[in-house]
Amino acid sequence: MNRLLVEMSAISKSFPGVVALDNVDFEVNPAEIVALAGENGAGKSTLMNILGGVHQPDSGTMRIDGDEIVLRSAWDAIRQGIGFIHQELNILDNLDVGENVFLGREPVRAGPLRLIDRKKIHEQADIYLRRLGLNVPSNTQVKGLSIAQQQMVEIAKALSLNARLLIMDEPTSSLTPTETARLFEVVTDLRSQGVSIIYITHRLGEIGRLADRVVVLRDGRNAGSLEGDKISHDGIVKLMVGRDLNRFPAHAAAAKDAGYFRVLSLRTRRYPSHSTSFDVRRGEILGLAGLMGAGRSEVAQAIFGVDAKLEGTVMLDGNPVNITSPRDAIANGIYLVSEDRRKNGLVLEMAIRENITLPALASYSQAGLIDRVAERRVAQDIFGKLNIKAPSIEATVANLSGGNQQKVVLAKWLSLNPKVLIFDEPTRGIDVGAKTEIYQLMRRLAQSGVAIIMISSDLEEILGESDRVAVMHEGAITGILERDQCSEEAIIRLAVGH
Repeated sequence: MNRLLVEMSAISKSFPGVVALDNVDFEVNPAEIVALAGENGAGKSTLMNILGGVHQPDSGTMRIDGDEIVLRSAWDAIRQGIGFIHQELNILDNLDVGENVFLGREPVRAGPLRLIDRKKIHEQADIYLRRLGLNVPSNTQVKGLSIAQQQMVEIAKALSLNARLLIMDEPTSSLTPTETARLFEVVTDLRSQGVSIIYITHRLGEIGRLADRVVVLRDGRNAGSLEGDKISHDGIVKLMVGRDLNRFPAHAAAAKDAGYFRVLSLRTRRYPSHSTSFDVRRGEILGLAGLMGAGRSEVAQAIFGVDAKLEGTVMLDGNPVNITSPRDAIANGIYLVSEDRRKNGLVLEMAIRENITLPALASYSQAGLIDRVAERRVAQDIFGKLNIKAPSIEATVANLSGGNQQKVVLAKWLSLNPKVLIFDEPTRGIDVGAKTEIYQLMRRLAQSGVAIIMISSDLEEILGESDRVAVMHEGAITGILERDQCSEEAIIRLAVGH
């Protein structure tokens, strides 16, 4: 092998109350795809933020091309040829695609005024968009794009830096299978051109398909690594958690009370000419599958009252429910765990306690004053039941890992004794250990009589966790499969409209 492109030696980093990294070693060869795996909170993001110049280590050394360096900012990293595609989208939705791709690096026209050359921005941005197979003009406003398309814009931005090393943090978490396959082609092509990739993902199957080597962190320390044909799902899991995991809990007996929760002839603004009807039994997990853009999230938002439905009836336990706002849904015990937990599910600047009790704050208030003792008691109880990993219920939610943030979203609804829970991509960006905990929690909720709708783009998750699967295509249900009828082939056929 040639001289190492990146060498990080004995890297340690602490934050108040937390040792994030403890004497970690990490290296990348030229033209190599290295996967970085570990549970949420294992130290992956901290290590990459140090390599990306966001944080500085408390101790340890870094070398690029054999030369010791200190990266004091993200711009220092960029100047060293390091591009970082973050898991949470860092784009401005009031700008168009091209303006986002070249934000802060806009080409300018010749002359004393040095005006931004918008024509050149869009010409160059279109090249990167075509390379990714994103068939969207670069003058399209970002706010009109889907989350998957916005993710591709982030990737185009990183490619435009002509980086020697690309850090990709959960790049496929919002992509369709087709977009994911295209991304894999781009990553492989970049490696053939001499670019190195650090690939962070909780989808362990992607690591085996793509990576030359996988490095695993556990509790802020090196847990081991695997190369080539030694990379396997079970091998990675064992390094991550120190034990074997049974990911999907056993299914209980068939759910009763067919038609407990019913959605009849629901039409959304996304697909006004198509209607959706389905039912969920008490104690059932109904998987809602389909390709990106099939209208699944729009149905969930219409049920919850986030978006006004054009038509349709929602019935709970035989009674019609009039929902015109989330307040109406909450009053009837119908709750939505949204796809974008940071934007729609949490107040990041507030404490865990405040997030958990926020939806029912009136329950902890008398004469306009909050009963802090009662609030803390409820928050502490559910904090412990969900095994949220944080110093205390007073920890700020923004400082939690993705898996623990998802648990806080669940905690606020579970404190209200739900009747119907809609999970939109419940394990997006969550590690395998936290996924298992979420699956077990969903199964316990179902066994307690909660009707659960689980929207997921992960077919393994749909097949492993669902009691039945409803499949959508362009705003309509194309079929509902009983558990013994479910297979990837059957779901895909329905998802493409067959």
